[in-house]
Amino acid sequence: MELGVIGKPNVGKSTTFNALTLLDAAMAPYPFTTTVPNRGSGAVRVRCPHGEKGAACDPGNARCVDGFRWVPVTLIDVPGLVPGASEGKGLGHKFLDDLRAADGFLHVIDGSGGTSPEGEIVTPGRFDPAEEVGWLEQELVAWIAEILSRDFARHVRSVELEGAKVEEFLGARLTGLSITPAEVSAALRVVPVDRERPSNWTAEDRRRLAAALLHAAKPRVLAANKCDRTTPEKMAELGERVAPLPLAPTSAEAELTLRRATRAGLVRYTPGAGTFETAPGASLSPPQERALSEVRALLARWGSTGVQAALENLVFGALHRIAVFPVEDETRWTDSKDRRLPDVFLVPTGTTAHQFAYRVHTDLGTNFIRAIDGRTHRALAADHPLTDGAVVRIVARK
Repeated sequence: MELGVIGKPNVGKSTTFNALTLLDAAMAPYPFTTTVPNRGSGAVRVRCPHGEKGAACDPGNARCVDGFRWVPVTLIDVPGLVPGASEGKGLGHKFLDDLRAADGFLHVIDGSGGTSPEGEIVTPGRFDPAEEVGWLEQELVAWIAEILSRDFARHVRSVELEGAKVEEFLGARLTGLSITPAEVSAALRVVPVDRERPSNWTAEDRRRLAAALLHAAKPRVLAANKCDRTTPEKMAELGERVAPLPLAPTSAEAELTLRRATRAGLVRYTPGAGTFETAPGASLSPPQERALSEVRALLARWGSTGVQAALENLVFGALHRIAVFPVEDETRWTDSKDRRLPDVFLVPTGTTAHQFAYRVHTDLGTNFIRAIDGRTHRALAADHPLTDGAVVRIVARK
């Protein structure tokens, strides 16, 4: 799974990326600090079922901490967008193509309203965060519309002459954006265009279709950063104004402080938690004491830094992913090397047993016979939808 971290310059986008990945992408209080895309690995939590067996698991692709598996997801941090990027302003859309494969976007905004549209730091409250949500969406729509419109007239004439379905034409054209045929059909259902004569589509028709495709195929969650510079009441009001987009108040700076302090052995902190404690024997300098005191005050006010919650809201809420554990022994929940619950996969809600077999290995999908539920030991048909936390064995021809 790939997720894009997007936003205008100087809102804490790279700080959010660094907090989630513990990498060191460039951060500075001036616009366009990020000039090339950064890639890293974050993780989301799912409950590990090993406790049902009364024995520890043997994690392979996702470590287990206190009964939770931390499942890796790839994060891509691209340079900031400014209004008019589609017209070449700022760095334009130069790096948006690096997000083609992204399943969804974590859109970082300055929740305090303290950053201008061009990324200059100003007094909190001077700018409306809801406005940057709107114009950045239009930049994403313009990006998709530009891809959709490339040499459009020539291609649609061929579609009409051959009597091909417009859904298939659009699906082939948008494959590079990881947009599925089902998502194309969903977008076409809400945009009243002439499916028989796409040559009649106007630029506005294509723009509206691009907007529908963005909503159907690239869900977003808003990370309203710099929550320490505003109030819960103002954040709640902002959340109502940007609905139905989900919004999570965040402090990327506090999260990064805690994760780096944990890595240095100074504190004990679990990402997403509302508390932390000083590690036994840790020696803190006065500046470190002050920084951690400020973080404690923030946690007391907001409940958490919100960064991990924003990521998990995107994966499990907006993208509707569930966790499935494949095993080779449905009784002991082990693989061929006798490792208990070694792997876990994030898959879309509604994924069938047969589709999951392909996800584990192409050969398992090609030679699929049935699946077996690790809890009930019942056989599952190819079209049986799997549930969150399922433990399954795939039976295939050898």
